[in-house]
Amino acid sequence: MGTRKIWRELPLHLMILPGLVLIILFSYVPMAGIIIAFQKFIPAKGLFGHQRWIGLDNFDYVMKLPSFTQVLWNTLFISSLKLILGLIVPIVFAILLNEVKNEVIRRSVQTTIYLPYFLSWVVLGGILIDILSPSSGIVNELLSALGLKKIFFLGDNHWFPFTLVSSDIWKNFGYGTIVYLAAITGIDPGLYESATIDGANRWHKIWHITIPGMRMVIVLLSVLSLGQLLNAGFDQVFNLYSPQVYQSGDILDTFVYRIGLLDAQYGVATAVGLFKSLVSLILISSSYFVAYRFAKYRIF
Repeated sequence: MGTRKIWRELPLHLMILPGLVLIILFSYVPMAGIIIAFQKFIPAKGLFGHQRWIGLDNFDYVMKLPSFTQVLWNTLFISSLKLILGLIVPIVFAILLNEVKNEVIRRSVQTTIYLPYFLSWVVLGGILIDILSPSSGIVNELLSALGLKKIFFLGDNHWFPFTLVSSDIWKNFGYGTIVYLAAITGIDPGLYESATIDGANRWHKIWHITIPGMRMVIVLLSVLSLGQLLNAGFDQVFNLYSPQVYQSGDILDTFVYRIGLLDAQYGVATAVGLFKSLVSLILISSSYFVAYRFAKYRIF
């Protein structure tokens, strides 16, 4: 029986084999490079060559950099706003879209808000640079027409973090909306019919049926999002930032890029990357524990 089951399920295992190979090749094999964080790494000697071990000196060096605290704060601030709004906006929009009874309008809006998700930040970055330009951008032209002062969204340290957050939400909330709409469609329609008979209005149905019915999906996405708290979006920031907004827009990923690839301080860059990975592991483990403790949610 066991052998027959193995042969019956063999096609399924073969289907996941290419993905498994890619994960091992690109996610687990590179973990050997963690040793660079504890070395005075010289590329000419090779990864497993006779490198000089320096213990935690790279970590100590990073922590003493005057810009590291600001970079860490920028990362936490930007990613926290993205995480919070990235949960709230799709939930609210999915609930509002679910209340639209005209199927044509609902599908049209759903398709429209989903389109930016498929565009890369290279493309969107160019679009944002054009429309937010302080000299000829359409946004500043509208502000000027309303008698308001023009804003340098991508060059002002006050506005730049909020520009990053708002543009990220605009790009990604369509995907989240689709996920939450799928969760809403899984709610038993009989609950709404019973609530209508009992005299519940639309708000009561949303609060007592729709939102509780989405709870497990909300918990799942929240748990997965917390593990990304130190990932503020390298692609987006790299395509939009400039030296004049390093103070408010420089994040850990761009910091690692400049130290590792531009300044060739490979050991220091690896130390920062390892620090970020350890913190992310702690965060996602803690969030999973909290989700199980208070919502009885389990992934496995």
